[in-house]
Amino acid sequence: MKMALTRSFKETVQAHVRKDPKFAEALFKEAIDLMLNGDVDTGKEILRDYINATIGFQKLAKRTALKPESLMRMFGPGGNPTTKNLFSVVKQLQHNTGVKLQLAR
Repeated sequence: MKMALTRSFKETVQAHVRKDPKFAEALFKEAIDLMLNGDVDTGKEILRDYINATIGFQKLAKRTALKPESLMRMFGPGGNPTTKNLFSVVKQLQHNTGVKLQLAR
């Protein structure tokens, strides 16, 4: 059973992302890893917090040519981003943070 995160916990994680680049990188990688391994909902939830703590949805919207509301919906509980939109977001997050994701063999 998955439990919803409390607002204070999310705020704590976001504050940690802002202060600790290594933690931010690990969180970003974990979100993508979760999605690649089939836990898409948890991966989206982590990416949503990561986006809020780093680039923000307004700036990300400008860089992806997507509406902020659409982005927020994509990473919400019922969101279902297209592959094109998801990879556009990942590309911009990599560019913004300097983190380059690679698949291990």
